[in-house]
Amino acid sequence: MAEYLYGRWPVLESLRAGRRTFQQLLVAEGADEKGALESALALAQERGVSVRYVPRRVVDDLARNANHQGVAMRAGDYPYVGLDAMLRACQERGEPPFLLMLDLLKDPQNVGALLRVADSVGVHGVVLQERRGVGVTPAVVSASSGAVEHMSVAVVTNLVTAMRRLKEENVWLVGLDIGPDALTPDRVDLNRPLALVLGSEGEGLRRLVRDTCDLRVTLPMRGHVQSLNVATAGAVALYIAWQARGWPGWRPPEA
Repeated sequence: MAEYLYGRWPVLESLRAGRRTFQQLLVAEGADEKGALESALALAQERGVSVRYVPRRVVDDLARNANHQGVAMRAGDYPYVGLDAMLRACQERGEPPFLLMLDLLKDPQNVGALLRVADSVGVHGVVLQERRGVGVTPAVVSASSGAVEHMSVAVVTNLVTAMRRLKEENVWLVGLDIGPDALTPDRVDLNRPLALVLGSEGEGLRRLVRDTCDLRVTLPMRGHVQSLNVATAGAVALYIAWQARGWPGWRPPEA
């Protein structure tokens, strides 16, 4: 199987990660070969990937008229990992697990945005359910600006079963939710083996997923709007969790 990634940064990050098989890089005729595209072309040459120049309408069709910035890559399927392999990687790094679990999110833009933030804060892995939710599609890769190409993503048959497996490894399951019995982040110790669980757009956490969480956290709000987009809320929660862990892996930029 193969699919077409599109966009300059998604294609470049996929090449940098080197986790897929690459078959052909297609560039729209007349595209400005600077910046990320210039780097992608150099890396494609280094990796022995053929480059073909085609009319822009060809790239339009391959990207289904999404914003492709004049480039598409024919590549192999995304390399998912297993949940146990994800946990072993945490052990090898000597760090308590920091995971993100998505309960049937359906919007590729939301999923991609969350994966981009997850990469930014050093999440060790992301867990998705196989059916009824979004997997790592080209649209998700694009929305993540290619960040997902560097991440470990597991697809499980049943999210609740995966949550119970994590409990066996002493990972705390914290659901992002609303309601009077949900705690504000300052009342929760997030500096522990942690999986943050986010519910789907509009519906939130499913009942059994909510009941399987060890505790639930809410983001306090004082404005007129009573809720946040799931990608925005998840981004805030991920940064709060990273802060609670002492910003591991962050190095201030040099002056």
